[in-house]
Amino acid sequence: MIGSDKDWLSAIRWDADGLVPAIAQDATSGDILMMAWMNEEALRLTVAENRAIYYSRSRRKLWRKGESSGHVQQLHEIRLDCDADVILLKVTQEGGIACHTGRRSCFYLKLADLRWQPVDPVLKDPEAIYGGGH
Repeated sequence: MIGSDKDWLSAIRWDADGLVPAIAQDATSGDILMMAWMNEEALRLTVAENRAIYYSRSRRKLWRKGESSGHVQQLHEIRLDCDADVILLKVTQEGGIACHTGRRSCFYLKLADLRWQPVDPVLKDPEAIYGGGH
């Protein structure tokens, strides 16, 4: 059992950039909603604020899921995989949309006949969510 703040964070196998992949899963349905990256600060704040906070590699800064869309991920549970190099967040997805494309899940493309085909509907036009700034 890992008890102190330093211990639970040091148990994670961060990559060379100080990041770990984080998978967001719907706490009720078990659906995989998205994958993003976390650094130590993002993970610590996720625990402190009880909502998903990620690290944007392209913008090189923290982002609180839902800060511009309103589609916040409320945290229920955090798990660490057996290799200690992937985080699983069990969340409630407010608004039912996790993807910036306006879909419930970022995993909406299915390989069929060697082509990626969208199989999940757009629930809300991204323009209506972000106003073109996604």
